[in-house]
Amino acid sequence: MKYAIVIPDGAADRPVDSLGGRTPFEVARLPNMDYIATEGRLGTVKTISAGVAPGSDVAVLSLLGYDPVRTYTGRGPLEAAARGIQARPDDWIFRCNLVTVADGKMVDYSAGHITTQEAEVLIRSLEDQFGSDTLRFYPGIGYRHLLVIRGESFKVRTTPPHDIMGLPIRKHLPKGTNAARLRQLMDASGEVLADHPVNQVRGDLGENPASQIWLWGEGQKPALTPFRERWGLGGAAITAVDLVRGIARLIGWDVIEVEGATGYYDTNYAGKAHAAIDALNDHDIVVVHVEATDEAGHNGDAREKIRALEAVDREIVGPLLKALQAIDLPWRILVAPDHETPLAVRTHESRPVPFAMMGDGLESGGRERAMTEAAARKTGMHVAVGHELMEYFLTR
Repeated sequence: MKYAIVIPDGAADRPVDSLGGRTPFEVARLPNMDYIATEGRLGTVKTISAGVAPGSDVAVLSLLGYDPVRTYTGRGPLEAAARGIQARPDDWIFRCNLVTVADGKMVDYSAGHITTQEAEVLIRSLEDQFGSDTLRFYPGIGYRHLLVIRGESFKVRTTPPHDIMGLPIRKHLPKGTNAARLRQLMDASGEVLADHPVNQVRGDLGENPASQIWLWGEGQKPALTPFRERWGLGGAAITAVDLVRGIARLIGWDVIEVEGATGYYDTNYAGKAHAAIDALNDHDIVVVHVEATDEAGHNGDAREKIRALEAVDREIVGPLLKALQAIDLPWRILVAPDHETPLAVRTHESRPVPFAMMGDGLESGGRERAMTEAAARKTGMHVAVGHELMEYFLTR
């Protein structure tokens, strides 16, 4: 059996006034997802457990069959695994965003979607200023970076910057044991970056500067049972996002890089599909993760969210479905967002999301259906424990 999973990150939504009370799923033209919903199973899944902060980290763990309550230690360690950072069990790893703060408010969680090249220069400057044997900055992609602190203890509460867009930051700074250490680093970073040549050029171009770092997603290295040990299947992941790369590597999957995969609106959708189809030749299961839908949700951009959904359907789901139907083996395909990123609130939410799956052994519901939130709820099929969806997909 061959298995394919497509995850349009944050694609689920609420009815939007500007869309006539419809969601992006309801407005977008999604013939391939609708076909899967009609010919197979359509339902909802609760990927975010009660009491767990809604995020792609816990939601993707759920979709891949891992209980976040038992396995999740923080976002930072997952991204560190993606980059091959050799962390000790007692190291603390933090996600380190480059952000734009002005007049005490979070203006932009991504510093104007700063380029990887610009960001690397800034992170290297911070490493030169603050780095030591016990504190290291690691540059990543775009605005997404990491900080590793060794030999200290933290019991803190931090806030993702995309959750406080437009809000004063004061109430959302790190709190708890040793939080002052993090606040000091965040403040000091602003002094280094304020007059940095990269920011001067960005200012001249009318782009948001990277005015400081924002630390969040803290945790220590997790232990995840290899996927092959659990299911007897070898897997591969295709994504532009370190979080998903890290989860894949920690469960023993291959990570396939695709040229032009950016984690934004301009990502190489077709390239991801081609890579997934090739990967199915020597892997049992492949996951294609697309970040553009989530970014559009955070930006409150309905048009881009719809465009991204349609691109996922046309350039990824369609080709994958066609390739699976052409092979001389049994197969299954699953399409599921990991969580909601509603346009109205521009942050993650934890309500159940729709999923559609079809393939060998998954009989049709018997009537035409659309891949939408409302249609999925009406079927009455609901997976209340998110990490159990994988077992259903693989074995039912």
